Amino acid sequence: EESRGREWQDSNNGKDQRRKRWKRGESYWWSRFQEFPFDDKTVQNLAAGAAGMASAFLYFHFRETGVQISWKDFVHHYLSRGLVGHVEVVNKQYVKVFPAPGVNTSRVNYLWFNIGSADSFEHNLELAQQEIGLDSTQKVPVLYSSESDGTLFLSVLPILLVVGFLLFATRQGPMAGGLGGWGRGSLFGISESKARIIKNNVSVRFKDVAGCEEAKQDILEFINFLKSPRQYHDLGAKIPKGAVLWGPSGNGKTLLAKATAGEANVPFIAVNGSEFQEMFVGVGAARIRDLFATTRKNAPCILFIDEIDAIGRKRGKENFGDEGEQENTLNQLLVEMDGFNSSTNVVVLAATNRANILDPALMRPGRFDRHVYIGPPDMKGRASIFKVHLRPLKLDSSVDVETLARNLAALTPDFTGADIANVCNEAALIAARHLSQYVSSKHFEWAVERVVGGLEKRSQVLQLPEKTALAYHEAGHAVTGWFLEHADPPFKVSLVPRGTGLGYAQYLPKEQYLFTQEQLFDRMCMMLGGRVAEQVFFRQVTTRAQDDLRKVTQSAYAQIVQFGMNGAVGQVSFDLPQWGSLITDKPFSESTAQVIDQEVRSLIDAAFQRTLELILDKKEMVEKVAKHLLDQEILDRADMVELLGPRPFQEKFSYQEVVDCLEKSKEDTFLPEGLKDWQNNKGDKKHLQNRQNTSALYL
Repeated sequence: EESRGREWQDSNNGKDQRRKRWKRGESYWWSRFQEFPFDDKTVQNLAAGAAGMASAFLYFHFRETGVQISWKDFVHHYLSRGLVGHVEVVNKQYVKVFPAPGVNTSRVNYLWFNIGSADSFEHNLELAQQEIGLDSTQKVPVLYSSESDGTLFLSVLPILLVVGFLLFATRQGPMAGGLGGWGRGSLFGISESKARIIKNNVSVRFKDVAGCEEAKQDILEFINFLKSPRQYHDLGAKIPKGAVLWGPSGNGKTLLAKATAGEANVPFIAVNGSEFQEMFVGVGAARIRDLFATTRKNAPCILFIDEIDAIGRKRGKENFGDEGEQENTLNQLLVEMDGFNSSTNVVVLAATNRANILDPALMRPGRFDRHVYIGPPDMKGRASIFKVHLRPLKLDSSVDVETLARNLAALTPDFTGADIANVCNEAALIAARHLSQYVSSKHFEWAVERVVGGLEKRSQVLQLPEKTALAYHEAGHAVTGWFLEHADPPFKVSLVPRGTGLGYAQYLPKEQYLFTQEQLFDRMCMMLGGRVAEQVFFRQVTTRAQDDLRKVTQSAYAQIVQFGMNGAVGQVSFDLPQWGSLITDKPFSESTAQVIDQEVRSLIDAAFQRTLELILDKKEMVEKVAKHLLDQEILDRADMVELLGPRPFQEKFSYQEVVDCLEKSKEDTFLPEGLKDWQNNKGDKKHLQNRQNTSALYL
């Protein structure tokens, strides 16, 4: 009994375990089924698939079935035995044989066989019935009918496929108008704008933007107006309708717009200028109308149009193709911006790096009232930008962020904000490549060299004659720049190939915006130092000086044609042809062009002679620098001081030396009184309370 009880208990335990496993599996599949995304589109697809499967089942289940036989079987097995009720000639191609009443047809509905022609079939059927001996009342009736055999469907199938593809494209492709389906009130929805409404999901703030404090103040004034409009309306002021952020690429125009979206407590509507360009006529203007309709619904808000030059180019007299459509889009934009007034509480911001090609009607007051230039940052601005990008990096605890940012700002003249971000990222990548736990100052120096000169190529081995010529060429530049007062002295010279060049030289130009003729002449001499050194030491020249000669030629033409620094040509200024622009007629006569060419050659020859005299005078120093380069391959500023002695001119290189001559050592982040409380969003309440107190006092 005990053994039976144990067996019964074991069997119950086994059943319980199987039941638990079954329940566990059931719960697993049920949970997986619940995780399936049952949205509207999925339900529609499932319903369409179920309907197709049901239709196919009903068709195959209830359709009539037949068996093919021969003419001989028809005559001997069915017609002679009286089993045929009637026959039906279908499409004059084949015959269906239907049984007589009372004949068992449980397996098939009919029999069929092919015929050559209807006339021959009737003649053969008549002869067969006469041979069997059927009288006229017993003869089988013959019917004629037409049925579709699929050829019509095959002929219509290509048209159906094309229509289906167009429907799919309108629902899923770019013609869907950004909604993935049929548009609201317009064919295919292509006239709807693709603007994105952003509210609280942007991580960029104004503290993440540096180097453009004046532009930030203009944007802050727009945001403060949207938050506290009474502060301006009570004084009779009208907020500008829009502002254009323009300047070279990489200086923070789009980043400033993202920060505006992150800081503003109002809807931020972002769109790109190229999104208004379509192959259909009138789509761009329709999208402009839809965009501003959406903007009015979300007022107060900020509308940002990036790369506005895609639709805002100057209108010309001769337009072909899509240029006419672009003009229609621009005209609609002008009309919509005129429709805004001071009570709509809508601000339009735009960004471009080609403000010179924008239409004047778009840039006039009343549309884009303010033109905010965002140029390359100065040394103080670069230090502020470095502090922003150094924030997320893992630096050594002994590194002072303020000092590091200032040193890097001094090492990176003419760098934009995008270049600075690239330097910080490259430094982190280099540190990770060397398995360092922290990002050190050395990594930043390597990153600057990587960004300025390109990737180091130590695998590219130069032959000894080429390496010697390269060393003397770079030594000529270094010595010339060292002993000319207004030239840029070298900071680092290397014979290791980088990027597409065979050597690498890093200079630290001064933070200077105005140049005299003497300063430009010294720079020309420094550029010619490499070519002159080749000619002095080797009595022949190489192709290394091609880029130097191009820069010297451009500088000479700029001095004579643009800056009016030549007595023979006079105090005139002409625009030089820009790279990539169409060549038009010269704005001066042929005789003036000959004088310009002659003066350019004379200026370059004078610079060459002065450089030649300097190289001959410092020939031993050039040879000493060249031999050091051949031995060590790298020459830094300390090596230059050791080889050539201290530079005979006073110079300022470090951050502190440069900013000491300025009024302030940091960026001016001062805000006016009316903008200091822009984040509190209490301007209207405070202003209203002050007015109530004043009214009570008067009473």
